[in-house]
Amino acid sequence: MKEVRGNVIVGQSGGPTAVINSSLVGVYKTAKDRGAQKIYGMLHGIQGLLEERYVDLSDHIKSNLDIELLKRTPSSYLGSCRYKLPEIHDNQEIYEKIFTILDKLEIEFFFYIGGNDSMDTIKKLSDYSILNGSKIRFMGVPKTIDNDLAATDHTPGYGSAAKYIGSVTKEVIRDGLVYDQQNVTLLEIMGRNAGWLTGAAALARDEDCEGPDMIFLPEITFDIDEFMKKIAEIHKRKKSVVVAVSEGVKIADGRYVCELTDNIDYVDAFGHRQLTGTASFLAGKISKEVGCKTRAIEFNSMQRCASHMVSRVDITEAFQVGGAAVKAAFEGETGKMIILKRVSDDPYICVTDIYDVHKVANIEKKVPREWINESGDYVTEEFLNYIRPLIQAELTPIMADGLPRHLYYDNVEKRLK
Repeated sequence: MKEVRGNVIVGQSGGPTAVINSSLVGVYKTAKDRGAQKIYGMLHGIQGLLEERYVDLSDHIKSNLDIELLKRTPSSYLGSCRYKLPEIHDNQEIYEKIFTILDKLEIEFFFYIGGNDSMDTIKKLSDYSILNGSKIRFMGVPKTIDNDLAATDHTPGYGSAAKYIGSVTKEVIRDGLVYDQQNVTLLEIMGRNAGWLTGAAALARDEDCEGPDMIFLPEITFDIDEFMKKIAEIHKRKKSVVVAVSEGVKIADGRYVCELTDNIDYVDAFGHRQLTGTASFLAGKISKEVGCKTRAIEFNSMQRCASHMVSRVDITEAFQVGGAAVKAAFEGETGKMIILKRVSDDPYICVTDIYDVHKVANIEKKVPREWINESGDYVTEEFLNYIRPLIQAELTPIMADGLPRHLYYDNVEKRLK
């Protein structure tokens, strides 16, 4: 007989991924199978919860087809936010409000799907819960295309983003060879302080493609003069030059390269400045000083929403971490995050485990220096051996009228009023 459990609430936070909704399904289906009474979804994360915006997910996920569609639906089905909770001692009122709402909904289990900043939210809520004797259990479910969460081998969302980056890089390289004229293409790839995504451009290098000529990660200080010398040298012997560069590369004085052209005014709640324009700045400089055709391509949000090219490994693991979070919470764990532990590369085997969220929140995992070549302009074979298992296999979209079908909810806000 299925054990009856209390109510569950789940939210999504931060930048989405192509597989974040697979984790949502993992939480929903596992909680339902294990006897949860009601499973609520926060609309726009903790910020929406503070405004009492939530839905009963059973009203929206009604069939196995809905589950399969939602797994394949990009972006955050429930909506996201970038909302930083204050320190507990700075503003207890906001925590009192959150817990009043949770108590009204008779919540016993709280799940938050997100990256570094989201784990900070789980840490603070679980700490407040313990301080005030609440029985609610708080669990973090990892996701981020940036792959910069500590403790876990990798994060769900990264494998699919890497697969997209490697594929498109390969296609751009092929495109650059069309015309019999010299050209330089700069690929700007997401990555504020960690170069996991930019390094994935090296996946394009194979027997049918020579790969990008150089790759620059934010872990290495970017020397513009040295960069220009290398471009000029490669340009002399190659018709088409392709370079992958992280949006977050910095020069010696600590400024982002993109800050050398325009002021960046937008800063989010966690103090993150919006980064854009690195490739454009470098392309303009190359065009002026080298005198050839240049093109700047920003992969931008396509890196995180290309659900038509998800890795089956990635989407499966995204589901697994959601389910593992429910299992752990139902067995009494709180203040933890699910992590992935790699057991073997060949064959690839990875299992889930739990980890203290206090040792994860606000800690960035960067690409090891030994996985970047000595000259700082490419990644090593060790990096590629780490990443290749994560991009394997595909999950075909469910197509309708020639296009992928997604799951969405209609007039949710209207029904809440």
